Amino acid sequence: MSEQTDQVETDTPEPIEPTDVEETQLEDEDVDANAEEGTRPSRQDRLENEGDIAADYLEELLDIADLDGDLDMDVEGDRASVSIVGADLSQLVGRNGEVLDALQELTRLAVYRETGERSRLMLDVSGHRAAQRARLETLAEETAARVKETGEPVSLDPMSPFERKVVHDAVAAAGLSSESEGVEPKRFVVVLPGD
Repeated sequence: MSEQTDQVETDTPEPIEPTDVEETQLEDEDVDANAEEGTRPSRQDRLENEGDIAADYLEELLDIADLDGDLDMDVEGDRASVSIVGADLSQLVGRNGEVLDALQELTRLAVYRETGERSRLMLDVSGHRAAQRARLETLAEETAARVKETGEPVSLDPMSPFERKVVHDAVAAAGLSSESEGVEPKRFVVVLPGD
């Protein structure tokens, strides 16, 4: 019996041209590489962009609902802020700000849809949150004074995440510490005495 050996061709294969999909992926990788090299927009620019997207969304919503309102955009600290001011917009606030909270979440989703990044945008309607912030800061200052005087911790009523954040910040500004306890929706702030 004779042994047969298969011959394998050793010719150099022709180069494979990338498909349209592969070329697009390569271009996207180049853009990503450039973004990592520092050509990304600054944090301030990104927050301003969030505000613009939110304002466009809210303007469209006001048109659909046939409501008059002016939009003010700003960047406050580490978040974009949009305020709707105008005639009677109480229906956009709702009882205890429930409609406002829902509208804020919808606006954040609209921003996420455009940017692909989670937003911490703050929405206010007719100064509701500003008034609420002032009231909570006063409450926190009074509570901090009482805790300093008695040396005993004080628990506050359940609050929303926004309300708790305002209280924590005001208590810290007063030189004390605080912590949140409990489970949503009954989570509350405890103001602690200093060391």
